[in-house]
Amino acid sequence: MSDFHEVRFPIDVARGARGGPQRQTQIVTLASGREVRNSRWADSRRRYDAGLGVRSFDALAAVVAFFEERRGRLYGFRWRDQLDWKSGPPSRAPAASDQVIGIGDGFNAGFQLCKDYGEGASAYRRLVAKPQAGSVLVAVDGVAQAPEAFSCEATTGRVTFAPDHLPPPGAVVTAGFAFDVPVRFDTDAIELDLSAFEAGEIPHIPVVEILP
Repeated sequence: MSDFHEVRFPIDVARGARGGPQRQTQIVTLASGREVRNSRWADSRRRYDAGLGVRSFDALAAVVAFFEERRGRLYGFRWRDQLDWKSGPPSRAPAASDQVIGIGDGFNAGFQLCKDYGEGASAYRRLVAKPQAGSVLVAVDGVAQAPEAFSCEATTGRVTFAPDHLPPPGAVVTAGFAFDVPVRFDTDAIELDLSAFEAGEIPHIPVVEILP
């Protein structure tokens, strides 16, 4: 994306931020008292408040500089969600068996990184478009693939197998990875009161996910 900068928001500030996934559900209450619920969004969208992670003047100055470089809401950037940035549990390193990303057919060389939340028919599949460069591991039917067998585009999350390493028909392709969330600032103005900041007031700096 030409309107996206492949740089990560300062991790030390993001670590103290507050936020998470958001959905939009329409609920209609019928005359009988029963409800009809409809999800207006197919995908969740994450929102964060980066201001809660700003604990010093140096950190505040770094965020302002980052905001200016992104021209406010104009350019997107990478965000490290401290709770959800791995293909598996937060407590361990990614493994090549973490997520199923496709089934081989002997011809298809490309597979999109994704992460499933839950199991079975009700599981939610999230596309992962911003993997951490060098973190992607891939396996075919449980056999880890050598680095030369595939490549992964760090700006799209697209895994491509080399011509002589295409997954055979019916083979389960899995992957493990670390990733960032593509986001942008959700404001074109950061209002700062330095005297209030010194007194402990936290600036409000909203950040919102950009869906791929």
